[in-house]
Amino acid sequence: MNYASLAFADAVRDMQEKLGSRKSYARLENRSYVDGLTENEIGFISDRDSFYMATIGENGYPYIQHRGGSPGFIKVLNAKQLGIIDYKGNAQYITVGNITTNNNVAMIMVDYPTRTRLKLYAKTRIVELEDDPVLYAQLDLEGYEFRPERMMVFDVDAYDWNCQQHITPRYSIEEINKAFASQSKYILQLEAEIKKLKDKSVADE
Repeated sequence: MNYASLAFADAVRDMQEKLGSRKSYARLENRSYVDGLTENEIGFISDRDSFYMATIGENGYPYIQHRGGSPGFIKVLNAKQLGIIDYKGNAQYITVGNITTNNNVAMIMVDYPTRTRLKLYAKTRIVELEDDPVLYAQLDLEGYEFRPERMMVFDVDAYDWNCQQHITPRYSIEEINKAFASQSKYILQLEAEIKKLKDKSVADE
């Protein structure tokens, strides 16, 4: 489904008309779209170490949860389906409970260094660990130390890339270390050369 046609409810279109953006967004709704994730989205999703997910509770309020893990913890099962293992957390189970009464979710994935953001609508289902060992093998994170409780499968209804505006670049420790690896190596070389010169100076005295 076209993301705009799903996101732009009547009240949204009315507000766009009132504030002057309706004409451009009407073109967005009518543009052609790809049926399923492309290699671009698949590569982006496969590199993520976190995402944000919104569910709707029986009280009518949305609940937004941060999900994280090692890079690649969210798996692309096919062009229309994603999956994760749900590991033990604080045991509030708000997201899991919400999904049992309304399985529609919204997800946002951000690559902060490149200021890139992907947003998705999906329908979610809970899969118990013992019910699908084949799926568990697909989603398993080898060596991840936390205890798995269940699996979540997301059937993607629509997605869209968001603008870069207002995204502040942020970097993980691993990304910083990688960026400064050559400088660190050069500093170690200089320190070794300085030590050799000092040792030679002491020996010549």
